Amino acid sequence: MELRRQVRSVASAATRNFRLHLVTWNVGTASPPPDVTSLLQLNSPGLAVDMYVIGLQEVNSRIMNFLSDLAFDDPWSIFFMTILSPLGYVKLSSIRMQGLLLLVFVKHAHIPFVRDIHSQFTRTGIYGYWGNKGGVTIRMSLYGRTICFMNCHLPAHMENTEQRLDDFERILEMQQFESENVPNILDHDILFWFGDLNFRIADYGIHFVRDSISKSKFNLLWEKDQLNMAKKKEVFLQEFIEGPLQFKPTYKFDLYSDVYDTRGQKTLFWFNGKKRKPAWTDRILWRVKNLAQHALEAGELPEEEPAISVCLNNYISHMGYGISDHKPVTGTFALEMKPLVSTPFVSLSPVGKWSCEQDALISYSVLAEFASSAWDWIGLYKVTFRHVNDYVTYAWVKDDEISSSEDANQVYLNADEIPHAGGEFLLGYYSHNMQSIAGISQPFQIEPSTMPAESRLAQEKSNKTETLCNAESFDGF
Repeated sequence: MELRRQVRSVASAATRNFRLHLVTWNVGTASPPPDVTSLLQLNSPGLAVDMYVIGLQEVNSRIMNFLSDLAFDDPWSIFFMTILSPLGYVKLSSIRMQGLLLLVFVKHAHIPFVRDIHSQFTRTGIYGYWGNKGGVTIRMSLYGRTICFMNCHLPAHMENTEQRLDDFERILEMQQFESENVPNILDHDILFWFGDLNFRIADYGIHFVRDSISKSKFNLLWEKDQLNMAKKKEVFLQEFIEGPLQFKPTYKFDLYSDVYDTRGQKTLFWFNGKKRKPAWTDRILWRVKNLAQHALEAGELPEEEPAISVCLNNYISHMGYGISDHKPVTGTFALEMKPLVSTPFVSLSPVGKWSCEQDALISYSVLAEFASSAWDWIGLYKVTFRHVNDYVTYAWVKDDEISSSEDANQVYLNADEIPHAGGEFLLGYYSHNMQSIAGISQPFQIEPSTMPAESRLAQEKSNKTETLCNAESFDGF
C-alpha cells in the first residue's frame, strides 16, 4: 500500500511506538472556534496521542494584536493550552512570525526525552523583508532521533507555482541550526513539511473541477495538482511523501459553510464575479532520511532494521470548521523508533509526605554525562501545568541544596512557598544548558492546610518579620 511504502521496523522490546497528531489550518485572522474536539480527535476511542503539532497560518497580526501577543501568549496558544493541559499535555515549544504560528505539545512522560529544541524562521514576503509569507520551524531530538517540523505559508495564485517552489527551496537552504550533527533541515531523521502551500489545480476549468468534487472523483484531479506535478520533476521534492488526497479540496469556501466561493472575487473597486477554483492548498508531507545509506557513506554497517520509520494512519480534512475560507487538515502518524536515549538525565522525587505546614525536601540524582549549571532549578508544578514557566514555585539546585552525595542530592523548599490548598503536583528539573526540563517526577499529593486562615496569616507575618530581623542583624554585623 502506498501509505505504508516507508519500511517499518518489526515491533520489539527495543522499539518505541510514538503517536503524532499534526494539524495545519489557515485561520484567516479569525478567533478560535468554540470547540476543536474533532480536530484534535479527543473523542476517538483508543487514540493515545503522544504529541500534538499545530501549524496555523494567517493568525491575526494587525499591529495592536501582534504587539499584545509579543508581551503575552496569543489567543490561539492560550486556547490550545487550555484544552490540552488538563489532559496531561505541556506546550513544549512555539514560534511565531507574524501570521505564522507553530505549537508543539507533548505528554508529561516524554518531556525528559525531548532535547536540543531549537526554532527558526525565514521571511519570503517582499523579497525576504516581510514575514507574511515564509516558514517557521521547530526541531528537536526525540529519544535521540532528530525530528523537524516546518510550517509554511507560500505565495498564492495559480500563476505563482515557480515562486512557491523557489521560496520553499530558499527556506530549506536558509534555516541553519546550532548542531554539528544536524546543521540544516534536511539533515534530520524525519522532516514534516506542512501548511498553506497554496498549490492549485492547473488546466482544468472550474466546472470540471467542481463536478469531479461533487461526484467524489478526486483522483481525476490529482494529476493536475501543481504539487503532484512538481514532485515528478523537482529532485528536491521527490523524497517527500504525502498520503492520497481522498478529501475535498480545502480552499476556497464561503465562511461557515461547506459551499465553494459563491460570492466571487472582490477587487479594489468592484466585484468582477470571478470565482476561484477549489484547490488542495493545505497539505502535510514528510521525508525520512535514508539512515542505512547514511551509515554506508560513513563506513558503518547498516542496521538490519530501520532505526526510525513513519506510518500515516489517516489524512483528512475537517469540513465542520468554517471560521475561514480554508478547512483544516490533520494527519495522524505512528512513529516507530529504536531509542538512543532511554534514561532521563535527572531523576527526582519528593521526600516523604508533603504538607504546606512544614518545609519540604526534594531528592534528585543525575547521570554522569549530565552537565549541570548553577542556574538549574527545580519547579513545583500543578499536574495541569501549561508550559515550563507555569510553575507554582521553584528552588535553585545549588543555592537551596542541603546535602550532596554520589547517589543523590537534596534541595530544600520553604513551607511558605507550598500551596496551602494542596492538591496534585509534579516536580520538574530545568536545565539551563539544555533550556528544557531534564527530568520530571511522578505526580504526588500535597496535603492541604489544617490551620485556620487567621492563624496561617499570622504565622506568615511572623515568618516575614523574623526573616527581616535576621537580614538587619546580618547587615549590622
